[in-house]
Amino acid sequence: MPEARVIPIDAGGDRSGRSAGSRRRSTPSAPSARDAVAAGAARASGERSRRRTTTPLLDETATPPVKRRALPRAATAPRAPKKVTKPSSSPSTPATPSTPPAEVFDDLTAASEPLTSEPLTSEPLTGDGASGTGPGAVPVGLTGGEWERKAAAGLAFLRRRLTGEVEVDEFGFDPELTDKVLLALMRPLYEKYFRVETRGLENAPAEGGGLVVANHSGTIPLDSVMTQLALLDHHSAHRNLRMLGADLVFQTPIIGELARKTGTTLACNADAERLLGRGELVGVWPEGFKGVGKPFSERYKLQRFGRGGFVSAALRARVPIVPCSIVGAEEIYPILGNMKTLARLLGLPYLPVTPTFPWLGPLGAIPLPSKWIIEFGEPIPTDSYGPDAADDPMLVFNITDQVRETIQHTLYRLLMQRRSVFF
Repeated sequence: MPEARVIPIDAGGDRSGRSAGSRRRSTPSAPSARDAVAAGAARASGERSRRRTTTPLLDETATPPVKRRALPRAATAPRAPKKVTKPSSSPSTPATPSTPPAEVFDDLTAASEPLTSEPLTSEPLTGDGASGTGPGAVPVGLTGGEWERKAAAGLAFLRRRLTGEVEVDEFGFDPELTDKVLLALMRPLYEKYFRVETRGLENAPAEGGGLVVANHSGTIPLDSVMTQLALLDHHSAHRNLRMLGADLVFQTPIIGELARKTGTTLACNADAERLLGRGELVGVWPEGFKGVGKPFSERYKLQRFGRGGFVSAALRARVPIVPCSIVGAEEIYPILGNMKTLARLLGLPYLPVTPTFPWLGPLGAIPLPSKWIIEFGEPIPTDSYGPDAADDPMLVFNITDQVRETIQHTLYRLLMQRRSVFF
């Protein structure tokens, strides 16, 4: 048997440029042949180990298969599960969301159908209508509906004012304008600044005529406005106090018109008797300008009550007289002096000098924030007297003095109870 020749395997080819035929014809030497056989066996062993570690079904350079979304379809016979090869994860490739099964689409379709065939009715959001007091009530402040009601009320008010559809009595009293505009500007002073405390409001009659008699002080007659607010806002019957004013009030250009709108009328027996006869609650301050303009050294000392004309009016109308005592008004503008000559030139009853006026100019018109107490005493009845009682001067004087003494003693008692001027 002839001896076999060994052909060397050269993966890199012959770099000398010789052809394959010439390489086959050449016979290598024995040491070179053994080396070539060992190198070939090593390469074959490495190729087999590499093939075992790689996946023979996929090519690493191939594009991963795309997973198609299954569309909902009718129920059919079950199919054999399909084997899906999971592609290699890559941070740049987003995951495809899974499609819900057909049962989910059926549930959504059923949920979109109305539960009942009854017509829908509009119901309030709160539990008990607009009040919101029911079990399912939602706390509502100034919501859209509340603002709409306020805006509608404001527009209706403006329409009535522009068209002249307002109720004004023979004295010029406009209740709506007084409550919504004029007294609304004074309510912050009543509630927040002076912090007025009212007592004995039940002594003022809830219906029918009545005469409220109070002390007067404060340089500017704010005590009358505070008394009016106390009866309108805090009395159980929310009564309007028809005040009696001096001639100077109605001679002032703008103040006179506003006083008429708030129900104030001239302090005379004729007007007082007409108001009391109509069942109105009338307020009078018998001290007049003598009480408003008295110096601070004479604070809370009542001045003369005049000739008792208010008592005569109450006796003729047979209405009760309610004494009213006001503490706190004396300290809002403490009068230290009076410029009498300049006041006479200006036609004023007095021109005060206070700790802030005229030194601070317009800022001197700001009152001091004193603490107020308004107390309504027990009414003094007049219906037990005869029809000619108003013409008896001694009876009128005695009732006038009784009212004055009641107010003076109440002022002393309230001053003893007050902790401080401002608290």
